[in-house]
Amino acid sequence: MLGRQKVHARLFYEFDLETHIPSDHLLRGIDRFLNLEGLHEEVRDFYSHTGRPSLDPELMIRMLVIGYVMGLRSERRLCQEVHLNLAYRWFCRLGLEDKVPDHSSFSKLRHGKFRDSDIFRVVFEHVVAQCIAHGLVGGQGFAVDASLISADVQKQSSSRQDKWNTSAIDPKDAPRAVREYLDTLDAEAFGAATPVQPKFTAHADPASQWTAARKGPAFFAYSDNYLIDTDHGIIMDVEATRSVRQAEVGSTLTMLDRTAKRFGIRPDWLAADTAYGSEASLVEMLFAHLKRILGLTRLRLRGPLGVKDEFTLAAIAQNLRKLAKLNPETTAMKAVG
Repeated sequence: MLGRQKVHARLFYEFDLETHIPSDHLLRGIDRFLNLEGLHEEVRDFYSHTGRPSLDPELMIRMLVIGYVMGLRSERRLCQEVHLNLAYRWFCRLGLEDKVPDHSSFSKLRHGKFRDSDIFRVVFEHVVAQCIAHGLVGGQGFAVDASLISADVQKQSSSRQDKWNTSAIDPKDAPRAVREYLDTLDAEAFGAATPVQPKFTAHADPASQWTAARKGPAFFAYSDNYLIDTDHGIIMDVEATRSVRQAEVGSTLTMLDRTAKRFGIRPDWLAADTAYGSEASLVEMLFAHLKRILGLTRLRLRGPLGVKDEFTLAAIAQNLRKLAKLNPETTAMKAVG
């Protein structure tokens, strides 16, 4: 006899998400190392003490981590996946009946409280500290490299440099990415990196660099710079710069100084590919992983600050995946300096 499933209405359900997530799920491994207990104190001063409660910043960070770890580049799709996926709900501390935030909430937080507090840098450094504590950072040898990531602009919406007059731009009326560009004209990583002006300037994201470094058709891009510990390929620091060699090389000093100040680590030696600052350095596995697994081949955010956020979140995701993969629970713990 042909069977037919019967659906019975029930008044009460007992459902434990914990028991439905496989023990070897990637997010279980990552969850062990993403400790956000101090997050609320980090951002407290950026929230009003009156009014309605805001969305929990820990929830938003956890959702963004899922997006970058799993290569979900669209925040709209990320919200849909968290709504449907039990493992994602578990990682975000959401019950079956809890509502998932709307994708528009990410834009408001990225351009507001998260950016003002530099919370992504705080989370990144916490993850690096976890890598150090679990013995994944040797500290003797570092490598430095950079990769070009396409900006979210089109050649059709650009002007030749001789037709781009910054003095005619009113910052009050300019889009956010243009205001950020004006703020970085004297920054060594951007406007002051070199007196040589690019051939074209993108209207929507003028800080991006028109470059033909890939030996093919030119395009607008930013450079994602990594400082890497050579023992296990842990990303010790990350910096976004204009895609010119001077800016990329200059970022090395910035990252070395920042790592020494934050973690008390200065390497005995530093390796840099002879093609540092060019696409030939992509024999580097971290950048291949960044583009093929995390899907970061083209930026979604514009302006130096938006790009910094994207690169930092991607580095967080890569380090967390490395922590989970190497199963450091079996590694002797070390004190974090």
